[in-house]
Amino acid sequence: MAEIDVLRAGVLAALAGGRPGSGVDVVGRVCRACVRLLPVDGAAVSVMADAGHREAVYCSDAVSAALAELQFALGEGPCFEAYTHGGPVLVPDLGAGLPTAWPVFAAQAAEYPVAALFTFPLQIGVVRVATLDTYRATPGSLAGAELATALQVADLAALALSGLLGGDRWLDGDGRWMEGAGMRHREVHQATGMLIAHLDLPAAEALARMRAYAFGHGRPLRDVAADIVAGRLEVDREAW
Repeated sequence: MAEIDVLRAGVLAALAGGRPGSGVDVVGRVCRACVRLLPVDGAAVSVMADAGHREAVYCSDAVSAALAELQFALGEGPCFEAYTHGGPVLVPDLGAGLPTAWPVFAAQAAEYPVAALFTFPLQIGVVRVATLDTYRATPGSLAGAELATALQVADLAALALSGLLGGDRWLDGDGRWMEGAGMRHREVHQATGMLIAHLDLPAAEALARMRAYAFGHGRPLRDVAADIVAGRLEVDREAW
């Protein structure tokens, strides 16, 4: 039996067990298998609703985690393109030219051992809920058979995510965003709420301003958010 079939059987068996929270473990299993099955060096799955609501469920390695964090901090990158347009985003050579849709992310991603990016949208039923983000350290395209395998892995990752519906509650039954335990960006969402309240801004603009402040001051978004929540950074119209 091919490894992809073994993986599918394992995901189905794990979900049939119905252990609360086991979905994260199954997503991790799919990500690790993705690295074995494809010519990639790392993989991550992130649930998302828009540029303001994105959480990494599992990252196979430190570089995948850094890329996930970078995309959330900037509000741009292949995950947002794949999620918005509903198709794979394939960048076989990041050094060949900065993608016009997300040049800042591409420039900063080049500081890591990343030469190629392959990202796939994930759907539960008819609802797009997440992305599978992969990278590799050397440039090159996915061959036809490899792309077919990647699409199968993406389907299995979406299936694995469905196991979270009865566990950590990342998503509700319609695939909409839900705050769940263990959110890595909880303080960012809290700080966004404070900006909304203090400056009377729409949520998207409040987050955009916080991202711009972090970028302009050369600080991680999460650190800026933590300072806002703790009262170390004053929120007023003149500064924001």
